[in-house]
Amino acid sequence: MKNTSTQDETKINGAFFLHLFVTSLSWAGIFLFSWPLMLAAYLVVLLQFQVFGRCLMNEGHQLDDGGDFTFYAYLLESLGFRLDRARVKRFVRGPIYLVQGSLVLLWQEGLGFEPLLF
Repeated sequence: MKNTSTQDETKINGAFFLHLFVTSLSWAGIFLFSWPLMLAAYLVVLLQFQVFGRCLMNEGHQLDDGGDFTFYAYLLESLGFRLDRARVKRFVRGPIYLVQGSLVLLWQEGLGFEPLLF
C-alpha cells in the first residue's frame, strides 16, 4: 500500500476543530437529534460529494483530499491506524452515511429512544 501522505501539510486550526466537531456530531447526533434531521444532514453531506466531488471543509485546514487522502484517513493515521486509503475514502464518501442513517433509525424508531435534544 503506497501512501503519499499530505498529513504534514494539514493545519490544526479552527477549521480543523470545526471539521472534527461536525464529524463527531454525525455520530453523536444519532442520540441527540431526531432521525429526520439526521437523515437530512447525511443527505446534504452526500450531495456535497456528488456536486463538488470533495469535502468542502478540508480546504479550511489545508487537507488536500486529492487522491485518496480524507479527513477520516488523517484522523485514523494520527491514531496509528494504517488502512488502505482508497477503501477508507470509498466508505466515508457513501456507505458510512447509510450505516449512520440505519443506526439513527434503529435507535429511535426500532428501539424507541427519544433524541436527547430535538
